[in-house]
Amino acid sequence: MNTFSSSLIFDAIHITDSAAKACYPFIGRGDKNAADKAATDAMRLAFDDVSVSGTVVIGEGEMDEAPMLYIGEKVGKGGVEIDIAVDPLEGTKLCADAGPGSMTTLAIAPRGTLLHAPDIYMNKLAVGAGLPENIISLTATPAENVLAVAKAKGVSPSDIGVCILDRDRHKDIIASIRSVGARVVKITDGDVGGAILTADPDSGIDIYIGSGGAPEGVLAAAALKAVGGQMFGQLMFENNEQRERALSLGIKDPEAILGINDMVKSDCIFVATGVTTGAMIKGIFRNHGKLITETFVASSFAQKFYKVIG
Repeated sequence: MNTFSSSLIFDAIHITDSAAKACYPFIGRGDKNAADKAATDAMRLAFDDVSVSGTVVIGEGEMDEAPMLYIGEKVGKGGVEIDIAVDPLEGTKLCADAGPGSMTTLAIAPRGTLLHAPDIYMNKLAVGAGLPENIISLTATPAENVLAVAKAKGVSPSDIGVCILDRDRHKDIIASIRSVGARVVKITDGDVGGAILTADPDSGIDIYIGSGGAPEGVLAAAALKAVGGQMFGQLMFENNEQRERALSLGIKDPEAILGINDMVKSDCIFVATGVTTGAMIKGIFRNHGKLITETFVASSFAQKFYKVIG
């Protein structure tokens, strides 16, 4: 059976579309937990109709922390064995505040090929497609990465846009980027969406950088691998307990710098449906009584992305 049949892509779109539509009543209502629950419930229910044998490797938390879409949960009604990474509502606060860029996300890959990342921080660095291999490096300074990408693109560093979460911990990174004249684009939440922007040549974003959740890093890696981008990540441990947790999940060298092929080892599908309008995906809206969505779809066997209106 072809893991990446067109029917599975349509199933994936239906799953994120269902979750986005469930969020609609909660946009701007100020209750991020209710919005997240609505998305999770709808996404989990939608999996019941899909002919796969899926295992959640990136989800809402451990079994004792999340009633649905918990890590290790089996979903689907039987079929091809796949790994599943989900963030039912990326940017819960953005949805609650009607801010830009919240979306429902899902990545699918053959069983055993998605990194089982612990729920800790990851240092991340990403670029889109069409650049020389290993053009970026986590061991280089942010300024050096900007200069390398600018040289490869044949542009001035001032033409390079770098996306980063607006956090105090990123002050030195931002200073390094600006020291060579590049533009810094800050986002308040939603670093999966921030990384995806590097895949869109019209976004004005060339590089994504900074620390954020490791599970979200795997989702971003799936999106970028599906379009031929590059990404590196390194887990950030606050204590030995977190390091032991990584080892228990099968990560042999917790300190290693992970390339995109370490995080996503095979072909993959990534889909994201907009809840609130962001730089890349339009949010859900009502038209003549019908909810209209836009979904970003990427598959690594096609090495491109497209958008679907639902």
